[in-house]
Amino acid sequence: METTLRHREIIFATPHPDAHQAQSAMVMLVDVQGIEQVTAISATQLSISYDITYVTLNIIEQALIELGYHLDNSLLSKMKRALYYYSEETLRINLGYNNVSRDVSINRYEKQVHGCRDERPQHWRHYF
Repeated sequence: METTLRHREIIFATPHPDAHQAQSAMVMLVDVQGIEQVTAISATQLSISYDITYVTLNIIEQALIELGYHLDNSLLSKMKRALYYYSEETLRINLGYNNVSRDVSINRYEKQVHGCRDERPQHWRHYF
């Protein structure tokens, strides 16, 4: 069985009012459930270990962005980020951990009244 513990680095953009984004982000992430270890390597680089059964890199980075942190958006960082997001979400699905936000939106769509329902009986639906 594959381990669900991941070790990643988060790199912040340098032009930011908070010159030590990594240290301030570390303080915010220490007590989050699923995050095992957070270390500020430099003023703009954060090393993080987390369990993907609780939290993913996508969730962590989106929370940091919402709090006003600026992540490095170089091409290499974007490519790594996309690969990590995809591999973590695929592993979560394969291990049976559902994407709760997706399930919530699907349930809301199914219960919402709209004109996208086919009210015909099942045996009539393949006719035009």
